[in-house]
Amino acid sequence: MPSLVFIVSPAHAQASTATAVLISLPAQSLGTALNELARQARLQLMVHPDLVADKQAPAVSGSLTPRQALDKVLAGSGLKADIQDAEVIIRRVPDTAESGVTTLAEMKVTTQSMDESTTEGTGSYTTRSMGTATGLVLSPRETPQSVSVITHQRIEDQRLVSVAEVLRNAPGVSYKAADRGRGGTTVRGFDLTNFQIDGVPTILDANMDIDNASIAIYDRIEVVRGATGLRSGAGNPAATINLVRKHANSKVLTGSFMLEAGSWSRYGATADLTAPLNTDGSVRARVVANYRDQDGFIDFEQTRTTVFYGIVDADLGDRTRLSLGFSDQRNERKGTYWGGLPIWYADGTRTDWDRSKTTAAKWHRWDDHLQSVFASLDHYFDSGWSIQVNAQYLRAKEITNLLWFGGLPDRTTGLGMSAWPYYYRGKPRQYQINVQAGGPFELFGRTHELMVGAVYMHGKSGWDSADQIGDPAPVGDFNHWDGSYPEPAYGPTYVGRGQTETQSAAYAAARLNLSDPLKLIVGTRVTRFDRDITAMWGAPPYEMRESAVFTPYLGVLYDLSTHLTAYAGYTSIFSPQNLRDRNGGYLDPLEGQSYEAGLKSEFFDGNLYASASVFRIQQENFGVLDGGTLVPGTTERAYRAEKGVKSEGYELEVTGRILPRWDVSLSWTQFSAKNREGERVAFRYPSRMLKLFTKYDLSGALSGLSIGGNVEWQNDMRDWRNNPVTGIRENVGQSAFATVGLMARYQLNKSLSVQANIYNLFDKQYYEGSWGTFTYGEPRRILANLTYRF
Repeated sequence: MPSLVFIVSPAHAQASTATAVLISLPAQSLGTALNELARQARLQLMVHPDLVADKQAPAVSGSLTPRQALDKVLAGSGLKADIQDAEVIIRRVPDTAESGVTTLAEMKVTTQSMDESTTEGTGSYTTRSMGTATGLVLSPRETPQSVSVITHQRIEDQRLVSVAEVLRNAPGVSYKAADRGRGGTTVRGFDLTNFQIDGVPTILDANMDIDNASIAIYDRIEVVRGATGLRSGAGNPAATINLVRKHANSKVLTGSFMLEAGSWSRYGATADLTAPLNTDGSVRARVVANYRDQDGFIDFEQTRTTVFYGIVDADLGDRTRLSLGFSDQRNERKGTYWGGLPIWYADGTRTDWDRSKTTAAKWHRWDDHLQSVFASLDHYFDSGWSIQVNAQYLRAKEITNLLWFGGLPDRTTGLGMSAWPYYYRGKPRQYQINVQAGGPFELFGRTHELMVGAVYMHGKSGWDSADQIGDPAPVGDFNHWDGSYPEPAYGPTYVGRGQTETQSAAYAAARLNLSDPLKLIVGTRVTRFDRDITAMWGAPPYEMRESAVFTPYLGVLYDLSTHLTAYAGYTSIFSPQNLRDRNGGYLDPLEGQSYEAGLKSEFFDGNLYASASVFRIQQENFGVLDGGTLVPGTTERAYRAEKGVKSEGYELEVTGRILPRWDVSLSWTQFSAKNREGERVAFRYPSRMLKLFTKYDLSGALSGLSIGGNVEWQNDMRDWRNNPVTGIRENVGQSAFATVGLMARYQLNKSLSVQANIYNLFDKQYYEGSWGTFTYGEPRRILANLTYRF
């Protein structure tokens, strides 16, 4: 017989079960009430749906111990809660009419130190809570913005290995490769500029190479679409991506080993181990090591990635937890091409290259090394309040030795292309400190929540360059390019660009419980922003100063029924821009307002989440390409500021478990981004996207087998350019297309499983945006792995 288990975080286990906290629960389904009680009392909840199906819970409020609150919530349900040390076990007494003997069916689970939003080990495609949007710990349904999460289970099912692969599969997000070393991401027509790590905002720097960051060290990836100025400060109103690290949650030795092999000579291995460091498990450590080596579908391309991650979680008494950790990732890439393939031949006809075609020489190098050191301290008070302090230091090193190609090849001879060698070295670094406190408070006979915080971010970035000694060698016949171009010698390095950026801010948000169905979320942020650009290929130094930018946040939610909530929200955003105009001047900061409204639902006690939203983003000073104009004295594309750029659209999403063995993630996104003349401004990325991934766990004779698949469709990406011979504007963009994938996993025994994934099953040929050139998307590939867990 099934049972329901709460796992109490050891950082406050004894306090949580013996200390009174403020509880406010309306009358609702029992499963929802238990989830909410777990959140308010800081208990970790693991639910078996059979125990709470079709049961209702009464309204419960007041200053209560978890013991008292549990008794009130479970009154009349036929369930009973037993508290044993750090375990809260809910048991059901079977019918004793026939046996005359009372027996209790129960399931005990080892206590673990993990917050309620952790997705590892849940098998779920949803999360119970997230704080990325407001800083308040809210469920997706309680958040007045469009939110999504790519959970640990979803990552494993699709065998996603990098941030870029997650972004490609995230609802409402469009990721496109610019070449074989980098990419670009847009949401709702705007460039993605905001990333968080463990809820702490970072300063986005292209040289941090976050696209290629491994997700082996992360529990989940959270996505908040729209403006997120309350938590992020400066940035675009596209979205915020929050990368949430894994922790050492287990008090017993546990872990996994995985071996993988796939297309293009890919092979790799991953080890993930967690162990207690003392007898009672109050101090625990976790290490993750990952190695991957592979060629590419592009000629001469080779990539080797190594990742190492370590973290120690220590319970300092009953109410305090300290976490210390570091990560190290090296990407060694050879033969990686930069830029893209030419669209036209010299006679004005379109090219049709093989997908393996490259502009890279065999000696091409594009290496990066990303490191981080981080610490966090969490303390919980008797009042129900808590305080968190987070600090992290990030640094990277990137070295590139590449060729940039230009010109148009002759269709017959292949002559006409030129190459410019480029040496580049970047060493960006940044650190962030965030202090945040939050908890309940009483006002007008109701319990509300308040969060206050302050953050400081400082980063230095830029790069050094070197010029080739002598003139570049001729390319020769590009039609038969074999990568044997001579490696150039370079002169001394010099500063190509230097930039220092500092942000400091104070912020606050409150969730006001106006009535049982009506909640109001209000917030504000005051940001100071400083950016100093000390060099830019000889351009004069430039300073950006914003002394006190106020960012408001307003959201209202109304529960229409037990399962359905209506919401509306508003916020503003600002973002200083590095884009320059045809005169070499920087564009004014981007400014705008973001409006959103919609419906959200939760079913099956939160295991299935659905949302529908409409949005409008009004922007001023939006940077758009100024034709083919370059910034004077550079090869940098010039931009101009558009007034009145508006993005409007809607999004639909259904994610979670629709049947006991059937998981699904389905989303549809549609928007239109235009200037005040009605011209489309976000044309390099799709404006309509359908994304579906689903998995089913078979039973009976096929028990242990899971099968699944995905479909991704996008509309056309029009890209109008002048034919180099006729001068006539032609659409050289990608037409609408879809790709299909499959997965299967078989559990050989309790510990051992084998899995295979096929990507781009029908080998669809398509290409992605670039700099007046194009880059092919990946052909069909296969990836298989063997995993052992203990």
